[in-house]
Amino acid sequence: MKQLVLATNNKHKVEELKVMLEGLPVEILTLDAFPGLSPVEEDVDTLEGNALKKAREIHRVTKLPALADDSGLEVGYLNGAPGVHTSRFAGENASYEDNWKKLLHDMLGVPARRRNARFRCALAFVAPGTEQIVEGICAGRIVESSRGRNGFGYDPVFQPNGHSVTFAEMSDDLKNSLSHRGHATESMKPILHHYFSRS
Repeated sequence: MKQLVLATNNKHKVEELKVMLEGLPVEILTLDAFPGLSPVEEDVDTLEGNALKKAREIHRVTKLPALADDSGLEVGYLNGAPGVHTSRFAGENASYEDNWKKLLHDMLGVPARRRNARFRCALAFVAPGTEQIVEGICAGRIVESSRGRNGFGYDPVFQPNGHSVTFAEMSDDLKNSLSHRGHATESMKPILHHYFSRS
């Protein structure tokens, strides 16, 4: 069976992507299948650049088609921050909770009308003879205090537009249908189907 490597060490992203890619006629591998593989440093200043760098490097090392994402939370009041620094907003070894607590602290007292934010995902696919990047966006707002226990990352403080609950208060299925990663994956699926049906 044909194989696709998910170029991420984030187990939460792996779980989400595996669900989103169900039905694809490939065996989905994770980096756990390649012991000793060094993490790819995300040192590019754009989400697209980091996603492409990870996919290229994992493809180069494994010789298999690779899919990588880089996602960021962009907050209007903070001029687009944390952006590419989303996973390390509170420091290099920050936990998910450290990051969203810093965000809430930085936005203390900011009125509802100025709490707009969006999640953005760049998803890159690299395989012999092809490099493709797609984007997914989910717009919403930063709530004033954390709510919910599902999901990961900033899910407890992000409420998507059109909904009264945060990502962390939603079922996985509902979140995946609305999320930036979900939108990016839906855009990527036709590309993957086309590639694997002819390769």
